[in-house]
Amino acid sequence: MKSALITGITGQDGSYLAEYLLGMSYRVIGVTRKINSTGNSLPSGLLDRVELVEWNPLEQSSVEKLLSTYQPDEVYNFAGYSTGSGMYDDPVGIGEVNGLAVVRILEAMRAVAPSARFCQASSREIFGEAHESPQSERTEPNPRSPYGAAKLYADTMIKIYRARYDLFAASAILFNHESPRRGESFITRKIARTAVRIKLGVEGELKLGNLDTLRDWGFAGDYVEAMWLMLQQGQADDYVIATGVSHSVRDVCQIAFERVGLDYRNYVREDSAMFRPSEPLPLVGDATKAREHLHWSPKLGFRDMICQMVDHDLALLRQEGARVPGLR
Repeated sequence: MKSALITGITGQDGSYLAEYLLGMSYRVIGVTRKINSTGNSLPSGLLDRVELVEWNPLEQSSVEKLLSTYQPDEVYNFAGYSTGSGMYDDPVGIGEVNGLAVVRILEAMRAVAPSARFCQASSREIFGEAHESPQSERTEPNPRSPYGAAKLYADTMIKIYRARYDLFAASAILFNHESPRRGESFITRKIARTAVRIKLGVEGELKLGNLDTLRDWGFAGDYVEAMWLMLQQGQADDYVIATGVSHSVRDVCQIAFERVGLDYRNYVREDSAMFRPSEPLPLVGDATKAREHLHWSPKLGFRDMICQMVDHDLALLRQEGARVPGLR
């Protein structure tokens, strides 16, 4: 039986990957900072099938003990700060968790688990103000936030450890990927949830920034499959994981509100105070390498993904009706 260690098990990607690997009879070790608070964050049915263990990603001894004890075949690192407005809030913490913690994992692998295979969840934020569009593995990185800089540092160190120590270490350069498990601070989930709340009479309007902002949005369940495929190859390498198609925030609003029978134009307001600096070129991924080498391509389309998110929040809010004022 193969074993996989997943850091950030309670997040969107961690839970989808855990389900995917369990479906292939993996032993899954879920890594978290606090086990006591993990149960409420995992989807139902997953808690009893995953072995949970605590770690401190800021302590080298904790990381080494983890890998030495479990000797996993595969390691997937989803731990870290997320994108969004928080990309600038704590640059020191972001550097520690999204950058140096990855090097601690690599050092621990070199010391106690050199045969393990490692996949780092990198980000399209390494391209920042991109010099070309679409972006591929050959695109020059140009991060414009502490988050993007920390991810780029981790990617660079992975290349160094791969070349110098022959570790099987790879970076998945992930473009935006969403699902019903997306955190409520992310714009796609915010739109889906608010559309439902407006339909149910709980809220009256939704304020957003620039509705014409473009993103390459895919489904998280498809993207974790790509990361698994990366670790099944004969050689470690880095891959852009993306759909190659951009959609606007306005597109998300239109689909989400249509799903509940509403016209978004009657409820969504642009607020200039919420505008973020726009990119000079669209952030759109070129996943040709993943298609050709991994034989991977996204399965769930954009519209169906947004509809899934709306349906999930509709069911969730109806279940929570007693706790939502005005909901019947």
